[in-house]
Amino acid sequence: MTTTTTERFVASLRDYRYPALQDQALHDGKRALFDCLGAMLAATADSWPILGLVEGVAKETGGVPESSLIGSSMRTNAVTAALLNGTLAYYCDIESHHPTANVHATAVVVPAALAVGQRMQCSGADLLAAVVGGIDAAARISFALGPAAQYARGFHPSTVAGTFGAAVAAGLLLGLDDETFLDALGLAGNSSSGLLAWVDDPSEQSRPLNIGLAARNGAQAALLAAAGLKGPADILAGKYPFGRAFSDSWDEAKLWPQDTSSLEVSQLFFKRWSCCVFIPASVEGVLAIRDEDQVPVDRIESITVRAPLSVYEVVDGNPLRSHNLQYVVAVAAHHGTVRFDDIINDRRLEDERVKELHDRITVKGDKSLDEAAGAGRQSVASTVTLTTRDGTRHSRHVTHPRGSAENPLTEEELRAKFQHLTEGVVSHEDADALHEAVFAIEQAPDLSELFARITK
Repeated sequence: MTTTTTERFVASLRDYRYPALQDQALHDGKRALFDCLGAMLAATADSWPILGLVEGVAKETGGVPESSLIGSSMRTNAVTAALLNGTLAYYCDIESHHPTANVHATAVVVPAALAVGQRMQCSGADLLAAVVGGIDAAARISFALGPAAQYARGFHPSTVAGTFGAAVAAGLLLGLDDETFLDALGLAGNSSSGLLAWVDDPSEQSRPLNIGLAARNGAQAALLAAAGLKGPADILAGKYPFGRAFSDSWDEAKLWPQDTSSLEVSQLFFKRWSCCVFIPASVEGVLAIRDEDQVPVDRIESITVRAPLSVYEVVDGNPLRSHNLQYVVAVAAHHGTVRFDDIINDRRLEDERVKELHDRITVKGDKSLDEAAGAGRQSVASTVTLTTRDGTRHSRHVTHPRGSAENPLTEEELRAKFQHLTEGVVSHEDADALHEAVFAIEQAPDLSELFARITK
């Protein structure tokens, strides 16, 4: 009997069961979970309107109070919880990202896994395996679609591919058999969506909602399949395959890992600043020149940034401040960091110096940076050239910014990031306790302790 593409993909999901996962993938999964919880909790700060908005939605929609809203005392049905917590996860644009697949897989998968895992009263080990598996599945789908091809057609890879990652995570927690998983993936493909139109929304609210929608759609697909609803039998390669609807470069071969020794959770980039993942290298370069070469910001005449040709248009003058390299670099040069407060509030309107520097920054695409990364890898590098008012030039090249898989944050740095993000939301003592709970999660018989530390 011939095995279809989707049947083969479903068969590969067995490798995501907890006993089959290697220690490195489990450790990296804990890092991704902890970091994502920090991003979600940060979004619930009183400074931002988003928690009140999602609580209002939860109150209006109601449903069985089975899954918690992060940072809140409210519970709602699992599908709505996935939607709302997914929106929180990407709100501050500070959670981890997979550069090569170009997906915010963690922000989609973790909320879906938490919602369904709490509903199912699953163990910590099962939750961790679902997070690792969902991230890997989302990356594999995006590889096959081709991130650049999705962008060219106006689709957001994080939501198109992320819906499958959420469905995989939810399906693992629901214990779906192979036949039911086929239905879940079929329904996930049917409901997958997500436009890049949010780049014109300076409120930064439709951007994270895209992630929430992917988390919801994936969780809903798995729950509907578990309830008996049927889906397309071969969503990945049927008569009207999912991939060809969203991409003109669908490559089925990329669904299957070339290197089975590690999973994609080990390739995540853990951001230190609230901005697109293709900007940190430029920030590092400018800060290095400012601090190491002792160049005062008021002496800067111009800055030229060479970014990978494959992605420079994403960050060159983007209307959205979090994705605008000129804006982020100008803020960082003056303030030494970029907080979400700098994204929500346009510093160009209140600080003429930021605006002036922003206007003197040029971004150019550089194919050599893509070539240096190697086939099948996405470069996040940049070369910064800064010219002072007296004509002196300073240059820095950053290949692997701090937080990338090749230059990872230490455990101490990861914890410091969490504490910084959640200042005023979580005490340092509670942050330490949550860190301990996450890094020992495979020993937890259920998720009660975890949720006690991330809800009110």
